[in-house]
Amino acid sequence: MEPRQWWKSDANVVRDEALATGADPNASDSLLINGQPGDLFPCSKPGTFKLTVDHGKTYLLRIINAALHEALFFSIAKHKMTVVGTDGSYTKPLTRDYITIYPGQTYDVLLEANQHPDHYYMAAKTYSIAPAARNFFDNTTTTAIVQYRGYYTPSSPLSLPYLPTYNDTNASVQVMAGLRSLADAEHPCNVPLSPSTKLIYTVGMNSYLCPNNSCAGPNGTRFSASINNISFQFPTIDILQAYYYNISGVYGDKFPSVPELVFDFTTDIIPLEYQTPKNGTEVRVLEYNSTVEIVFQGTNLIAGTHHPCISMDTVSMLLDGDLGISIKIRTHCTTIWWILLQSTISVPTKGWAAIRFEASNPGVWFMHCHVERHQTWGMETAFIVKNGKHPEAQMLPPPSDMPPC
Repeated sequence: MEPRQWWKSDANVVRDEALATGADPNASDSLLINGQPGDLFPCSKPGTFKLTVDHGKTYLLRIINAALHEALFFSIAKHKMTVVGTDGSYTKPLTRDYITIYPGQTYDVLLEANQHPDHYYMAAKTYSIAPAARNFFDNTTTTAIVQYRGYYTPSSPLSLPYLPTYNDTNASVQVMAGLRSLADAEHPCNVPLSPSTKLIYTVGMNSYLCPNNSCAGPNGTRFSASINNISFQFPTIDILQAYYYNISGVYGDKFPSVPELVFDFTTDIIPLEYQTPKNGTEVRVLEYNSTVEIVFQGTNLIAGTHHPCISMDTVSMLLDGDLGISIKIRTHCTTIWWILLQSTISVPTKGWAAIRFEASNPGVWFMHCHVERHQTWGMETAFIVKNGKHPEAQMLPPPSDMPPC
C-alpha cells in the first residue's frame, strides 16, 4: 500500500515556486492510496483502489509513506492492524487501530480478514500541528476499499475508520513508542553498547531576512532549515568525488559535535536572532569501525514540527522523547533489548530521538530530512567514513563508465 500526495500542478513547479519566493510549498490537492484519491472525490470514485480478501485469511500489507511532505495516520474500518516490521526489520507484533507513518518510512502490517463479508474503507489523512484553516497542509482524506470475496450486497454508505485528530501529537507517537525489536537468537539486536563518538544535533526550521521584507515566508523572510544551526549548501563538485580525488575547497570537515547555540529548544518564545542560521558545506569525518550515537533534538524555531530523518544506513533507534523533553538522556531508561533497526526515524514535535550505528562502510554518506521540504531548505549534512586497514575496508573507485556530473 502506497499513500502519497498529488498536486494539480507539476510537483517540480510547486517546488521551484517555493524556492523562488521563499515560501512554504503549496499544500497538495489530494492524498492518494495506490494512485487514487478515493471515493470522497467524485472524479476518482470509479477508480478507487480495491483490495479483495477472503474471509478467514491473514494478509501482509507492506505500507510505505511516499508522500513528499506529510506524516500520515492510516487505518482500516472495523479491522485492527498488527505491525510486525518496519524498514525491513522484524518487530514484536503490535496491534493497533491505526498507524502513524512518516515520509520514507515503511511498515509491515498483518490484516486479518475476520469481519462480516462487506466493503470496508481504509483511509489516510495528514498529521500536522499547523493550523488547518490556513491551508498549510493537505487536509483531505484519501480512501481505498477492502472488499470481501463472495455474493452479498455491500453496505451503503460505507463508514470511515477511526483516525486521530489531525494535530494529535500524542496519538502520532503511540505506535512508534510501542514497537519493540525481536532481539532473539535468530534476530540479534547488535546495537553498539559503548559508542566512541557521541553527537548532539539540533534540527529545526529557520529563516533569512530579505530586502524590504520581500519574500513570502514569515514576516517577509525566506524559509530555511538547519542541523546544529548550519544550513547545508550544496557544492558544485560532489563531496564523494572531492574526497576520493582529494580536491580541496569543496567542503569543510568541522561539523560541530554539539549545538553552537544552546537555549530552551522547546519554549514558545525564542529570540528572533536565533532564527537565522549559518550557511556551510560542513561534514563529519568518522574513523572506520567507530561506533556513533546521535541525539536529534527538535527545536521550536519558527514552528516546532516533526522531522523524518533519513540515515546513511540502517541504524539502531534507541528511544525517543515526547513533547518538550530535555535534551539530557536518562541512560538508565534505555532498554537495549528492544531497540529497533530502521533507516528512517522521526524526531517528534518538540522532542528528541537517539540512534546508534557502526561506521563500517567507507565513503561519503548523506543524512537528511524529507527531500522536498526541509532538505530543500538545508536540513542535511554528510558523514565521511575513512578507509580501514584491510582491502575489504577500502572505498571502491568510481566505475570506468561513470558519466560526468
